[in-house]
Order: sequence, then structure tokens, then C-alpha cells
Amino acid sequence: MAKLGGDDPVEYVRRTGLLEGRSWLMVLVVMVAVLFLFNCTTRVETGHVGVLTFFSRVTGETLPEGLHLINPLKSVHEMSVQTQTVKETANVPSNEGLILTLDTTLQYRLDAAKAADVFQKIGRDYVEKVVEPNLRSAVREATASHSANALYTGAREEVANAIQEQLTAVLAPRGIYVERVLLRDIQLPAMLKTSIEAKQQAEQDALRMSFILQKEKQEAERKRIEAQGISDFQRIVAQGISPQLLEWKGIEATEKLAGSNNAKIVIVGNTKNGLPLIFEPH
Repeated sequence: MAKLGGDDPVEYVRRTGLLEGRSWLMVLVVMVAVLFLFNCTTRVETGHVGVLTFFSRVTGETLPEGLHLINPLKSVHEMSVQTQTVKETANVPSNEGLILTLDTTLQYRLDAAKAADVFQKIGRDYVEKVVEPNLRSAVREATASHSANALYTGAREEVANAIQEQLTAVLAPRGIYVERVLLRDIQLPAMLKTSIEAKQQAEQDALRMSFILQKEKQEAERKRIEAQGISDFQRIVAQGISPQLLEWKGIEATEKLAGSNNAKIVIVGNTKNGLPLIFEPH
């Protein structure tokens, strides 16, 4: 075996540390590779999308939920696409100029396909910048076209639909989908509330009295028809009874009674109606 500089080759490698240097180099390469792979991997949470930026510039790309390999020079900004809720309590006017307190709930979600556009043009705080101001404006506009009485009684669904339609027209083009608008509560001034409730009670009493009168009229009509039927029956029966019929029925009754086993006294004579008199001895 040839020697290097008069040394044994194995001894030369051991003495110069050549093997150890190569091992450290391999370890360094592996560490760099792992670090590079780690920086190339990102995870997007469930119910979110990742908006990609390259040196603070929005690329227009979005990542769905899950694990992804990306350019390590790109950054990922997560935005929720789940249903979210905004609750708003506002003092709003009715068409009479009265001030009402209205509690509103808006359910909405971010359009995943427009998340990058929202991030770039509005920002992550799009709720404070866009959603809440438009909700207040829509509520005021919807209530201003209704009376306080209508809002307190039967126009809630109509007002909620009007608010939802206006918000959809404004927010949908900007990448925000309006799911539903709910009116939780409407509070009126105390005197107005008492007046409306008194009016409703009076209307209920009037309806109840009208029902009672209608029922009494129907009962009176029923009794009139019943009395008319009885009168007609009596008239028809009276027309069919004659003195001859009565005498014949009396004779038939006398014959049946005379043929019975009961003790009796029968006096046959020319009475007023021509019928015999019958007495039962005691």
C-alpha cells in the first residue's frame, strides 16, 4: 500500500481529521435542507384561506385550508371564511321622527374567492371599515320608512329583509357575503309603548265584542227559524183535523177500551161530541 509522506494512509486520515470535516459538512447540509424545507411548508387553519404576499405585494393567490409547499420568500396571511356575527344596538328614527332603540344581528362571511382582493383593498379589519358602518346606515334607512307602531307590531320581517337587501347590494361586490339579518329587539319610548299596547287591547276587545254580537245574531236567527218551523207544523196539523176525524178516533179508542179486562162503566148517550162517557169504578 502506498504511503503519503511516509505515513500509513489510515493513519494519515485519522491524523489530519479529514473524515471528521466531511461529517460536519454533511450535517450542515442536512440542517440547511431541513430548514429550507421547513420554510417552504405552511399550514392554513380549518375555515380559513391563506393570502400570499411577495415582499409585501399581494400576489392574488390564495391557499385553502391544509398543508402546502410554498416559495419561502412568500408570506401567508390567514383570513377566516367562516360565518361571523356582528351585533349592533343603535338609536334610529321612525317616519314620524320618533327615536327607537333597535338591536340588530348580522350574519356574514368572507368570500374565499375574493379574500386576496379584500386583504389588498380593505385589509384584515374590513369589519370595522366596511361591515359595521354599512350596517348602521342600512338600519337607519330601513326604519325611517316605517312608523313606530308598524315596527313594534308586524313590520319586523319586512325591515330585516330591507336591511339585508341593501347590505347585499353594497357588500357582495366587495367580497363579503350577507347570510342573514335579525332584529332582536325594538324598544320604544315608554309613553308610546303604553299607547300602542292600549290601542292593541282596544282592537282586541272590539274584535271580541264583534264576535259575541255575531254569535248572538246567529242564535237569534236559529231560534226564529225553529219557532217558524213549529208554527208551520201546528198550522199544517190543525188544517188536517176535522170534527169527524176526532169522533172517529174517539170511537176507535172506546172500542179498544171496552175490549180490555179493566173494570169500567160505559155510558152511551148523545153527548156534545156524540162520544160515550167512560168511568172507572173505585
